[in-house]
Amino acid sequence: MTQQIVQPGTLYVVATPIGNLLDITQRAIEILGQVDVIACEDTRHSARLLQHFSISNRTISLHDHNERQRQEQISEWLKAGQSVALISDAGTPLISDPGFHLVRHCRAEQLNIVPVPGACAAIAALCVAGLPTDRFTFEGFLPSKRGARTSTLDALKDEPRTMVFYDAPRRIVDTVEDIVNTLGPERYVVIAREITKTFETIYGDKAAELLRWLQTDSNQEKGELVLMIEGKKALSTEIPPIARKTLALLLQEMKPKKACAVTAEIFGLKKNDLYALTLEQKN
Repeated sequence: MTQQIVQPGTLYVVATPIGNLLDITQRAIEILGQVDVIACEDTRHSARLLQHFSISNRTISLHDHNERQRQEQISEWLKAGQSVALISDAGTPLISDPGFHLVRHCRAEQLNIVPVPGACAAIAALCVAGLPTDRFTFEGFLPSKRGARTSTLDALKDEPRTMVFYDAPRRIVDTVEDIVNTLGPERYVVIAREITKTFETIYGDKAAELLRWLQTDSNQEKGELVLMIEGKKALSTEIPPIARKTLALLLQEMKPKKACAVTAEIFGLKKNDLYALTLEQKN
């Protein structure tokens, strides 16, 4: 007999699989099977998940267009002692999915809210990307229009942390073109597509090379996608003081490209890094 683990008057924020149904936790299954109501981003989409685990509890929709209306109703149910689970179409609710307004409202009402952790596409992708994970920033979905997307990337060009985005695969070629033009062709970028699904693909390269790879394989423009961009490296701290002093002296006598080449040869450094340093100091 299954133990009753759901508490009355509690909102459970439940993570669900992002592709592979085996990734759901046993705790999530038991909670979804015991709550009075399951609030779904899309009840039709969630029906397949619930049917697979033989869960037939009452469901209601809670999405971007009705969340503010639903929050009052749900908070009243919780005050009356009912329990509610919040799920999105896939992954962890509120992470670029509905639920923020509901959770904030319930916290303001001092109602009990319990997280039920599990799959999250951003974290799943980041842990296999080979990019620094000690500090990173999650930026959600990039704008669909090129002008707004370019502005967003431009505002992040000096961000030193790994940047994690969601993006629509149908526009990934345009997005990587914008990365090349805004952040530079050498910036390392990783895409993680269809994570945990049959055609899972995780691929990383310098932005210009990644763009060429995408342009040769239209299959990469399908499915769900996480985009990760290497943060800007602090060049001034990586280049030894003596090399910077030498470069400064050479710049007084020759053109920047030549000065960088000579300094690179003397100290075994990359010409591109030295040239970037000259631009950094100039600005």
